[in-house]
Amino acid sequence: MIDLFNYRRRQTHKVNIGGTPLGEGNPIRIQSMTNTVTMDTEACVAQTLRIAQAGGEYVRLTTQGIREAENMQYINAGVRASGCNVPLVADVHFNPRVADVAALYVEKVRVNPGNYVDSARTFKHLEYTDEEYAEELKKIEARFVPFLNICKENHTAIRIGVNHGSLSDRIMSRYGDTPEGIVESCMEFLRICVKENFRDVVISIKASNTVVMVRSMRLLVDVMEREGMSFPLHLGVTEAGDGEDGRIKSAVGIGALLADGIGDTIRVSLSEEPEAEIPVARKLVDHINRRNGHLMIPAQEAADFNYLQPQRRRTVAVKNIGGENVPVVIADRMDLQAAEMMDSYRPNENFQPDYIYCGRNLPPANQREKAAYIVDADCWTGEENTFPAFPHNLMAVMACCPAKLKFLFLTYASLDEEARACLRHHPEVVVVSQSNHPNRLGEHRALIHELTREGLTNPVVIFQQYGCSAEEKEDFQIESAADMGALLFDGLCDGIYLYNNGSLSHADIDATAFGILQAARLRTSKTEYISCPGCGRTLYNLQDTIARIKEATAHLKGLKIGIMGCIVNGPGEMADADYGYVGAARGKVSLYKKKECVEKNIPEEDAVEKLLKLIRDNGDDPSVS
Repeated sequence: MIDLFNYRRRQTHKVNIGGTPLGEGNPIRIQSMTNTVTMDTEACVAQTLRIAQAGGEYVRLTTQGIREAENMQYINAGVRASGCNVPLVADVHFNPRVADVAALYVEKVRVNPGNYVDSARTFKHLEYTDEEYAEELKKIEARFVPFLNICKENHTAIRIGVNHGSLSDRIMSRYGDTPEGIVESCMEFLRICVKENFRDVVISIKASNTVVMVRSMRLLVDVMEREGMSFPLHLGVTEAGDGEDGRIKSAVGIGALLADGIGDTIRVSLSEEPEAEIPVARKLVDHINRRNGHLMIPAQEAADFNYLQPQRRRTVAVKNIGGENVPVVIADRMDLQAAEMMDSYRPNENFQPDYIYCGRNLPPANQREKAAYIVDADCWTGEENTFPAFPHNLMAVMACCPAKLKFLFLTYASLDEEARACLRHHPEVVVVSQSNHPNRLGEHRALIHELTREGLTNPVVIFQQYGCSAEEKEDFQIESAADMGALLFDGLCDGIYLYNNGSLSHADIDATAFGILQAARLRTSKTEYISCPGCGRTLYNLQDTIARIKEATAHLKGLKIGIMGCIVNGPGEMADADYGYVGAARGKVSLYKKKECVEKNIPEEDAVEKLLKLIRDNGDDPSVS
């Protein structure tokens, strides 16, 4: 069972993958995937070595067909000849025979239940009687068992890798586009593995939508526990994108699960060179590991909280905080006092905080941002659009303050009877939850669950404090996103307040806060790009294309654009995108509006402009009259 308040790794059994075992007491492993053509042995060996040198512990390569599967023996030999023992993983879609061959030459084979026996997803609704559905499961078993036997004979592990974007029409028709359907797609294959006593299995459930990914993995763990299974888990947010967005989105989703002890290996999927993924993954794992052996947090779960299907905590709306409002962003400007310092900061209009905490340094009216200001309670004068903040030790005087919105900084340890009574009589108070505990997630949860158990409906803003320099911006993004993930998915957060006492700019801190909320699908502040990391199946220059599309569409706030290297997950993973750009053949691209392909096989050199025209023609570019 998951302990919401105290960190411990989920117990799994060991899976042997070459000389790098996974699960049980082994460290959380880090991996990546090559983007070279699998028939180019030299390029694949060279990139595999770069990934391993960067710290990658498994390396995956796409194996589209029998030729690629056969060539894995030469890639494996080349890697071993270089003195590197990193296990290789073959990535297989659509053709079970390819998996059979690949299992002879690699340490692990990934198969996708959505297209291993079932046909590729077409979004068609299929009708099955119970008997017909049972026959489909028999077809899977008849084809899957021979593959398991090959793996047994060759000591090859497997990954059952479910992708939200490639669920079969059969699963979609019976279960809908739900976490339950995603989990059942996996369990159909796992139950066969158990029946055949095949234990060297790793499981992944991935999605570009972090909410779907986290809920599905939570549900999978629950279902496996109820069926007595202890298989280790591979975590990843697929099509996370590149740059800061890709890092934040990956940390929000993967971090939310790792923080609850779920996960034995991770891949951070960035639309960049594969070796660039490794340091990001390492920072994420190291950050979570720092809470090992922490002091126990004594807390009780609220009776109406549902970890598998969390709903937003019920709160009273205080101005624009809580209730049905999107989570607010509070920014810190205590260090900005003089006019010249204010002039040095130019906020991005997309990332304008809702509230600014300035302590005792309220700037003159003509130097303020377009936000409400929070000041220390003992210097609040009642000026319009300013609100007082109280520390716990000044709570007693809060009743005398006439402000219609007040902030109270509170820790779990300070939630005593006096604090409970104060909050019960002052619904206009917004709690700012603080924690310096090594497992700050556990303490934030403990405070909010206790408020809920007491029937208190005051909104809660999560305060997270860091000390990163300008050179450590990536660390700040990864750590803050990982710390916020579970709180956001649990529905416990009415606002986010990131504080950094290092040298990071205010613009970077603000952008990170908004990026975290967007990654968790709670608040949109910019264009969202669902872009794959690329692999040997990619049919055009992915990184250059992403850069061109971003440059041309960055102003389209709220629009979702999918940029996919091939059709394996393309149409499915970007099903909730407004527009899609998908590799169709070498140098050819197809364009989508929602799930519908509107133009096929466009030459790569014309495709970006055609995409922009499609957006304009549908009235989704407000800059074009």
